[in-house]
Formats: sequence, structure tokens, C-alpha cells
Amino acid sequence: MKIKSFIMSLILLTSFTIPYSQKATAATTGFHVNGSSLYDGNNKPFVMRGINHAYTWYKGQESVAIPAIAKTGANTIRIVLSDGDQWTKDDLASIKNLISLCEKNKLVAILEVHDGTGSDDINRLNNAANFWIEMKSALIGKEHTVILNIANEWYGTWSSSGWANGYKQVIPKLRDAGIKNTLMVDCAGWGQYPASISDYGTDVFNSDKLKNTMFSIHMYEYAGGNASNVKNNIDSVLNKGLALCIGEFGIRHTNGDVDEATIMSYCTQKSVGYLAWSWYGNNSDLSFLDLSKDMKGTSYTEAGNIIINGTNGIKATSKICSVFK
Repeated sequence: MKIKSFIMSLILLTSFTIPYSQKATAATTGFHVNGSSLYDGNNKPFVMRGINHAYTWYKGQESVAIPAIAKTGANTIRIVLSDGDQWTKDDLASIKNLISLCEKNKLVAILEVHDGTGSDDINRLNNAANFWIEMKSALIGKEHTVILNIANEWYGTWSSSGWANGYKQVIPKLRDAGIKNTLMVDCAGWGQYPASISDYGTDVFNSDKLKNTMFSIHMYEYAGGNASNVKNNIDSVLNKGLALCIGEFGIRHTNGDVDEATIMSYCTQKSVGYLAWSWYGNNSDLSFLDLSKDMKGTSYTEAGNIIINGTNGIKATSKICSVFK
């Protein structure tokens, strides 16, 4: 009888709804990868459907933009930050506020440092890692709502070994500092050389003692220019048993068209996340990448209507992360 009563007590304790702020300790350790899939803190598969927001260039707009992005049905937001190398360094209070706004709007936050974009300089990657270590108090305890995209498009060269060696240096640093969030690593070639992941992604993954690293392809005219490239690039990562998302994509880019329909449909078929670039504020020569005509989301652009409202778009395929339910 005592054993039966103990078991019944356990059932009662685990059957009630736990607020998302407590679930990281109540379930597992937060977001985590297992093979080619990403799981949330309730051990439920999570497929990203989201939008990039260029916070560091539009400070003060976050309280408008983040709720507007949530209204699209997105379950994830990828946020541009700066470590001070190129733009004004973002501070701890701002990062904590951004995370809080995302949580209030039931959005998983992917935080990334943008300063090393296209650079092969290991110092730029180390600067990003050091920034995260400095800001780690905003990350620790938020493993269930925050994913850390270490550096946007670091390693511009279309090559694999230098890219891998860089990340194999900084990932242990982040873990040794006590950062346990799921890590995201953009592939080489300004994010458009997925062969770097198929060549050395397993080595990069194994440099993470927590085995909690996923990868990202940015699908523009090269990595995502046609259906064959889209499918082959996605399969090349999944076939290695590695977790993947499309961290950026649009409807076209500087040097050609992008097959956004296949990106969205194949990601849906393969349960791969995607994050469109970007909400609002691209330069005039790239304004076709804007999804909204203003920060408020008053109306959507051509890209916005395709990616938000289209077949296999955000509204049709996004599911809010279970930690917010």
C-alpha cells in the first residue's frame, strides 16, 4: 500500500500544468538535439517557423516588432546583436529585456552576434564567444526558451577545415563557461556552403561535451537557388544525423532567384525549421527581403505574403513551443 500511495503521489505531482518558466528543471535541461531532431524542454519535437529581426540596428523598436512578429503565427525569432566589433555593443540588460519580450509573446529566441559576418578571422569568432561568456547570466536558466547562434555567417570562404577548426576552439570555451543552451552553427561560405557541415559537422558536434549543437544553412541564390540544391543541401546534413534549420532565406537575392517554395515545402516534409530574413529595415537594394512594410506589421510585402501566408508558410505550419502552453 505504501508503494502504491507513493506511485499515486508521483502521478499527481507530474500531471498538473507547469508554467514555462519552471519547465526547464521539471522536464529535461531545455532545448536539446537528438540525432537530426531538436527537442524542447518537455522532450517534444520542435520545428522552428520564424523571422529574423535586426534589433541591433533598430534599437527601441523591439516592443513593437516582437509582438508584431508573434502575430504572424511564428514560433521563433532570430535576433541580431553586436559584440562591439562593428556596431554598438549590446548590453546585458538589453539582452535580458529581449528574452523577456520573446517569452511574453511565446517566441523562442535565437540570439546571434553579427559582427563577424563573412570573416575568416578566428579573432572575430573568439570575440563573439567572449561576448556570450560576458553575457552568460542572461542565458543560464533560459535553456528552455533561448538558443545561441554563436556567430552569423562566420567564415566567408567556401571551405570546410578552417571553419571547423574555429568552431572546435570556441564551443568548448562556451561550455566550460557554464553555457548549456543549444548552440547553433552557421555553415561556411557566408552561410551558403553546406558542404562544410557534411564534411566536418560531426567533428564540430563532437567538440561539444554536451552534444547539444545544431547547424544552419542560409539559403539564398547559391544554397537555395533551385529545388535540387535545396533538397540536396538539406539531405546532406540530415543524412549525417545532424540537426538543421534554415537560418535565413528570402524570395530572391543579389545574384539570383531563390526557390522559397521548395525551401518551405521540403522543410515541412523533413521537419526542418526555417527563419525568414527579415522583418523590416533592409537597405534599399535589398528591400525586397522585408516581410513587413513597417515595424508594426500593418501590411505585408510580396515576400511577407508568400512566407507568412503562403502554402507551407508560417501560418500554415507553425506550432507554438510546448513550454509556453
